[in-house]
Amino acid sequence: MISYKESGVNINEGYKAVELIKEYAKSTASSLILNSLGSFASMVELPEGYKKPVLVSGTDGVGTKLDIAFRARKYDTVGIDCVAMCVNDILCHGAKPLFFLDYLACGKLEAEVAAELVKGVSEGCIQCGASLVGGETAEMPGFYREGEYDIAGFAVGIVDKDKIIDGSTIKEGDVLIGLASSGFHSNGYSLLRKLFPDLEEEHQGRTMGDILLTPTRIYVKPVLKLLEKYPVKGMAHITGGGFVENIPRMLPEGLEARIKKNSYPIPSIYKSVVNKGGEAASLYNTFNMGIGFVLCISREIKELVLKELVEMGERAYVIGDITSGGAGICIE
Repeated sequence: MISYKESGVNINEGYKAVELIKEYAKSTASSLILNSLGSFASMVELPEGYKKPVLVSGTDGVGTKLDIAFRARKYDTVGIDCVAMCVNDILCHGAKPLFFLDYLACGKLEAEVAAELVKGVSEGCIQCGASLVGGETAEMPGFYREGEYDIAGFAVGIVDKDKIIDGSTIKEGDVLIGLASSGFHSNGYSLLRKLFPDLEEEHQGRTMGDILLTPTRIYVKPVLKLLEKYPVKGMAHITGGGFVENIPRMLPEGLEARIKKNSYPIPSIYKSVVNKGGEAASLYNTFNMGIGFVLCISREIKELVLKELVEMGERAYVIGDITSGGAGICIE
């Protein structure tokens, strides 16, 4: 006879984790949430004020950035990354996040570690105004190594059908505005872990562990506020694939984004990436290069939009424009 606990699954530790997590979820709840954590499913009421409401969803994870968190034994920031990767994506279509669910998997559950991970998720939800309505914690001994966790999330947002942003009105002459990133965000870490194996190494007074664990910026609140005043034609979240893969995703066929490298201050850490052996030619196809979110607007409102963003505390730059051409992007 062998018990479930002897096989590697500690049900009581799971109960403890749920109790620790409940308070974090509760701190994110809005009046639209109809039941509490612990039910078989979550129920969320649609807010009033939408004529033709469209639900917009996205899912993502944190990737190998998690390895840095394990090594540093710091677990309360990668949950923010998990939320950011999802809500910044749905924001690209003008959607306001409504709710979020997370998925946590591990080899051996430690309630305190799980709670720290979800603490980050709840912080991310607070930053974007979403409610953490549920999730799943899976203990899978023999599948994951002890001390390692995986985390992923799922976000649902809402936008009026006639206010969906899809890039269809973008034309030649429009301007691209970049919003500064907080760091590497959650991309390129398979390479970064090889280039910076020593987390205690310093760069401009900070350890690489601290730099690499800086959470992904969540752009929801400033961008939604901007959309209330100014028409934005297209938006791109600069994630995996960097500028090269993400900016063309918002463009109609036959148009090209022309990016000026010297149009904004590129963080000095990218010089270290190259000095450590990173391929200079692929930087813009791997990293966000200091820009985490890009807006496409009419040239006529450029100064007004920049002024608005700066007043909201954003570091915003005109990083390029739209031209005719079929390459999708040109970085010069």
